[in-house]
Amino acid sequence: MEDKCGVIGVKLNSGHAAFPTYYGLYALQHRGQESAGIVSFDGFKQHTKKGLGLIGEVFKEDDLKQLTGPSAIGHVRYPTYGSINKKTVHPFNVNTRQGFLALGHNGNITNAESLRKDLEKVGHVFTTDTDTEVLVHELARNLIKADLVQAIKQTIERTQGAYSTTLIYNGKVVGFRDPRGIRPLCIGELDDGYMVASESVALDVVGGKFLRDVKPGELVILEETGLESRRITEKTPAHCFFEYIYFARPDSNIEGRSVYKVRRKLGELLYDNHGVATDLVSPVPDSGRAFAAGYAEAGNIEYIESMMKNRYVGRTFIMPSQETRERAVRLKLNPIEPNIKGKKIMIIDDSIVRGTTSKQLIDSLRDNGAEEVHVRIGAPPITSPCNLGVNMASEEELMASKKSVSEIKNAIGADSLEYLSLEEISEALDIPKNNLCTGCVTGNYPIK
Repeated sequence: MEDKCGVIGVKLNSGHAAFPTYYGLYALQHRGQESAGIVSFDGFKQHTKKGLGLIGEVFKEDDLKQLTGPSAIGHVRYPTYGSINKKTVHPFNVNTRQGFLALGHNGNITNAESLRKDLEKVGHVFTTDTDTEVLVHELARNLIKADLVQAIKQTIERTQGAYSTTLIYNGKVVGFRDPRGIRPLCIGELDDGYMVASESVALDVVGGKFLRDVKPGELVILEETGLESRRITEKTPAHCFFEYIYFARPDSNIEGRSVYKVRRKLGELLYDNHGVATDLVSPVPDSGRAFAAGYAEAGNIEYIESMMKNRYVGRTFIMPSQETRERAVRLKLNPIEPNIKGKKIMIIDDSIVRGTTSKQLIDSLRDNGAEEVHVRIGAPPITSPCNLGVNMASEEELMASKKSVSEIKNAIGADSLEYLSLEEISEALDIPKNNLCTGCVTGNYPIK
């Protein structure tokens, strides 16, 4: 699975809002590594810097100095809709008769194609195939006859999908969230202003104070005089449970919950409900660490690393073929033989997607003398692709879409394999199942 996108909006009383935006984007780099962009507004004109690559590759000190003004929004992207090129880098800018508008979002607009056709009929011209450009044009159209709040309300009413969004409109910085709150968005206070961001870690890095999460269907306007918020619409929440399991940084807080503590709790449930006697418990680095720590504590089992990660190897799922993915796994994770030989090992991870990494790891552990290798997963089996802002394998590539747990166990070569259930996820989060988006594990999505 590939991370999605990260958004930030900053409004200061004075100074360069681009600097805290830049630092905040660094904290959100895990949410998107293909491109990055910042747009600022100085009261008279817009300033834009966007490019392909990581934050450190796109921005230099001189770039930030030229992004003047107390208002700024920023974005890191991994595309889940549309192509990858310089034209598709967020934020998107539109100059309207009413003023300057720039917007970036995290999620997927599921009715983007029908909206695009409607907009083209009334003269809107598109330069990319992204759903974000459709969103910004829809908002620009509504701004012709309505004020900002009403225009956003009309946009939300016509737009289906998942979207946490930041925008600048004539110097005002706004954050708004889709009616079901599928993607995260929070508000924080800075020494000289306010910030909205995908995760609370963006606030931490600039010394901000976390205030609260943006409510589903709410918009927040950041102004020099303070915050203005409006609840535009309200529907049954459908928070993405995989934010807690995989996507968010473990040091983030989402919906009032520490992501790290949630993962440890899930690890405890793995032991309490699915434990088996082993000599040690070992995480798949880095994704399984918090789960494994909770499992080890619950079972009073030794927690020890059985493999070491090479941090300078690219992610296995961006490799173009099965052969190169398998080679990348061997480059990326190297076994620590003294911790393995003659041991019964419990391996903990957050998910199994294609199964390539799991099989390679288990084969490697056995080659280095492991007596038994058991596997526990801190989520239910992934059976369906996400259509709401996460780039993952197709249904044909998802191992659990066509294999039972027993068949997956045999395919990856484990002595035993068990997953957490949705009921256990709901218990750990203390969120009812019907308030979670579970499309990737049930095939039932909260949005058409």
